[in-house]
Amino acid sequence: MSFRSQPNGFASKAIHVGQEPEQWNSMCVAPAIITSTNYKQDAPGVHRGYYYSRGNNPTRNVLQKCLASLDNGKHGLVRTDVYGGINRLIRQVASRLGILYDFVDLTNFEALESAIRPSTKLFWIETPTNPLLKVIDIESVSKIAHTKANIVLVVDNTFLTPYFQRPLELGADIVFYSLTKYMNGHNDVIMGAAITNSDEIFEKLRFLQNATGIIASPFDCYQVNRSLKTLALRMEQHQKSAMKIAKYLEKHPFVEKVLYPGLPSHPQHGLALKQTYGCSGVFSFYIKGNLESSKRFFESLKFFTLAESLGGYESLAELPAIMTHASIPAEDRIKLGITDNLIRLSVGLEDVDDLIEDLEKALEASQG
Repeated sequence: MSFRSQPNGFASKAIHVGQEPEQWNSMCVAPAIITSTNYKQDAPGVHRGYYYSRGNNPTRNVLQKCLASLDNGKHGLVRTDVYGGINRLIRQVASRLGILYDFVDLTNFEALESAIRPSTKLFWIETPTNPLLKVIDIESVSKIAHTKANIVLVVDNTFLTPYFQRPLELGADIVFYSLTKYMNGHNDVIMGAAITNSDEIFEKLRFLQNATGIIASPFDCYQVNRSLKTLALRMEQHQKSAMKIAKYLEKHPFVEKVLYPGLPSHPQHGLALKQTYGCSGVFSFYIKGNLESSKRFFESLKFFTLAESLGGYESLAELPAIMTHASIPAEDRIKLGITDNLIRLSVGLEDVDDLIEDLEKALEASQG
């Protein structure tokens, strides 16, 4: 069995949609970086599509059009720093605003349905999940959201990007991205994006984007737009290297378990094949030992950098229990399986044999 077959055209859209040289007087092939915050009007209230950069910016529009096309969506909006700490955001911010919430294992549809209240407005899911790589059936969750109640379904697609998964095709209302990760791929931009086919949702988000000023800078938009041109190539290489490393780790005597949807051993491997076009370079594994074992592992790494984030050209390794998921209460981390010996990797674009050698030495060191 294999993943869904990738239709032709993705790389072409990433390179050409929204990039037409004719939109610029100079006919520049690489889109211009327009940093102006305001624009001259032909008469009071009469402008040429731009009046103030909080509302519209030419460079930002180029990126938004391109992003929407990659998910086969109508509308795209980019925003500053809207990813990360979702658990913390809900628990410590949304709750103070009177917003009720439940954290539910979305592989359990009965639990999901029982959590729906008359006031439920939104399902927020990420698939694969971070850092346990659970795969959620987007189509089934969409049916529950749209038949049980008029609930908006948001899918965080950061781990796979639109190259490997397109949630709008499976019934999602909004696709969400941390562009900081794979979409930019160079660890030098912090930005988020929301893609939708709904005119109503787009107008509401568009109003909020303008009213609150949560817009991305022209230079950052240029950076991400540039990076999309190599997204297809990068994702293929990330997948190729990660698969080889995951198979290597699965057979290693110092590894208890590997969590990678691309492996037949993954509990939702069949679902991953059904709804995705492949896997990215992010996955987790449990080493044998405890916190001290993990620390020895990280101290010995050379090519893998001990750092948070993911999706860049360089390989990263982190300890979720202490780093990216430290804000989750300890008892919840233990229930979820985010233990002191769970390690998350983001496999980069280095020589894969160098990465395997690096992991081999670190695993040996981890055992003392």
